[in-house]
Amino acid sequence: MTTRIPGLAVGMVGGGQLARMSAGPATALGIDFAVLAASAHDCAAAVVRHTLIGAHDDPRALAALAEGGRVVTFDHEHVPTDYLRELQQAGVLVRPGPDALAHAQDKALMRRAITDLGLPSPAWAVVGQPHEVAAFGDEHGWPVVLKVSRGGYDGRGVWMVESVANAESVMADVSPIPGAVWLVEEFLRFDCEIAAQVARSPQGQAVAYPVVQTRQIAGMCAEVIAPAPDLSDDQAIAAVEMALVIARELNVIGMLAVEMFVVDGALFINELAMRPHNSGHWSIDGARTSQFENHLRAVLDLPLGDPRMTASHAVMVNVVGPPQPVPPLQDAFRHVLARDPGLRIHLYGKEIRPARKLGHVTVVGQDLPELLHRAHHAADYMMGIVDE
Repeated sequence: MTTRIPGLAVGMVGGGQLARMSAGPATALGIDFAVLAASAHDCAAAVVRHTLIGAHDDPRALAALAEGGRVVTFDHEHVPTDYLRELQQAGVLVRPGPDALAHAQDKALMRRAITDLGLPSPAWAVVGQPHEVAAFGDEHGWPVVLKVSRGGYDGRGVWMVESVANAESVMADVSPIPGAVWLVEEFLRFDCEIAAQVARSPQGQAVAYPVVQTRQIAGMCAEVIAPAPDLSDDQAIAAVEMALVIARELNVIGMLAVEMFVVDGALFINELAMRPHNSGHWSIDGARTSQFENHLRAVLDLPLGDPRMTASHAVMVNVVGPPQPVPPLQDAFRHVLARDPGLRIHLYGKEIRPARKLGHVTVVGQDLPELLHRAHHAADYMMGIVDE
């Protein structure tokens, strides 16, 4: 006898930590869950029994993942949309669909869509030459943010440039991947960064998580506070409404994260992600339904779960590979669990390398300053920053 429910089958492209953290809720819901991993050493392969080894840009591997009626979804945005359309033509459900996903793959396409929807963005332009960057900077002020429209993540593919000479150097040294263009954006001196997350089903049902405040270090998410402490109720409502508009108008199915800047009280959209997102990892321990479960529910067109928090506050801090060698994480693991029994630790099973996301810690409760101290102490101990 099997506990799996017929018709509930999902294949996730990518074998990283998002796929790994999706495995638990998939098991709990009785879903036939498979992943397409680039290597047997990918961290999801250690916990997902149905792991296929193949490249995300191999149409045969994608077709194999879809076998058995699996709905195809993603733990990253880099799958060629032409191959996804081929799957759709063969009758495969791809969620989010390629037309939506393209806006998470290409920052220039996303900026055009956000502008067409009348939603707030930094000033931006597609450029091809350093002199065009110079003209933009002269109009909107220096420094400016220079990006490649495709292929970047966690701060990669993004440069803050101070002058035309700086732009010339970057554009001479970097060759964008095929299909990518150069994008220049206004540099905003923001008060804080936030993220609004919503889940949306094919029938149009949508739920919104509390808007969170994020802090980045070197372009990578370091800390998430739920709900965002420096945001007014009106700002939080506006952020959620923008995320819901984007999800509806772009026909996003699954989780959508909308990263935003807060500048003198005004909100500006930064980037989109159409999958579970680092800004929502707190929800595993701090929400009634995690982002991972709601993503699975959404792509399977199941009723969505309650996104409300289980306590007044939640704090998540990433554990990142330090530049210096550290003792095995298992040793630190024992220490921080003994020191703080209320701490929740999620390790991704990755080999330790500098600047690599290895896991995260989460604490929930009523006293935000105490939660911040506890979460940062645990993460810092595991990263070798503190030793007591």
